[in-house]
Amino acid sequence: MLDARGRPQGVPIAVLSAAFLGLTPILGKQAILAGLSPIGVVSARTLGAAGVLALLVLLFRRRDLAIYPLGLIGCLIAGGLNGLGSLLYYSALGRIDAGVGQMLFAFHPVFVALVLFLDGHRPRQTTLFRLALSLIAVVLLTQASARGVDWIGVLMMLGAGAFYGLHIPINQRVLYDVPSPTVTLYTLAAMSAVVVPALLLGGGLTPAPDASLLPVLGLTAVTLFSRLTLFAGVKSIGGMETALLGLLQLVVALILSNVVLHESLTALQVLGAGLLALALLLPEAVPSSLPIGRRRGWLAWLQPVSALSPFADPHEPPTD
Repeated sequence: MLDARGRPQGVPIAVLSAAFLGLTPILGKQAILAGLSPIGVVSARTLGAAGVLALLVLLFRRRDLAIYPLGLIGCLIAGGLNGLGSLLYYSALGRIDAGVGQMLFAFHPVFVALVLFLDGHRPRQTTLFRLALSLIAVVLLTQASARGVDWIGVLMMLGAGAFYGLHIPINQRVLYDVPSPTVTLYTLAAMSAVVVPALLLGGGLTPAPDASLLPVLGLTAVTLFSRLTLFAGVKSIGGMETALLGLLQLVVALILSNVVLHESLTALQVLGAGLLALALLLPEAVPSSLPIGRRRGWLAWLQPVSALSPFADPHEPPTD
């Protein structure tokens, strides 16, 4: 669907999601510096976001609890992957700067593109060009701060980006038929089921006596709104375009890490951020809806209800 200017309606939503996600490393780093363990931070924000959304749905939108069985399985798998990625993400933040961490995490569109390719989606040439340009920008940004980086933290953050990139195409399948709040709720629930056992096994239940909970509360709100807008964007414009626009989170994180956390921002980082912005501002054709009835690809088993109907045209997308 398009707005009055002919742009996909999901573009502003995806940009808003990127802005929320750009706050994540800043608030997470503040919570860790305040005395909370990385696992404690990820557990508190995930449980908090899932609990708030579940309460809102139960009180005001109970119809959003409905989901078909394969869709639920898809959300649980995606949430499990995202939960593992979150554990790696916040563990990495305990070892490296927030700005550097977000630069490394910005490689996640590569994994989104790979998974979509394996699922039978062929990206446009303009998408590939924007992806290549974005990766060059991310490499420049990373090289600007590569010296002195904890490489275990680097590998953890790259793993976090991989898991994050894997979960988007899975949820994209479910979003053909399911509202984004429903997908968000069950995905967050699955994330909670992953991070809570890690918290119990890791012994991070007791925060430091002087630990501030304000960053965690802010992080909980950011997690909730970023996931809602992320899946709304994926539903409207697809996983690849949402992932590319999501790289704006890197610019937000770099600016805030410099202002709030007083981390250095070099001229090369500014140049890289400008190159990234250029890649994201390049015009892209409006993505057409992908066939919901495709039987090939590694996610072919995750068929929407509309594709399973004997009266459905497998080459037509579902209507609103």
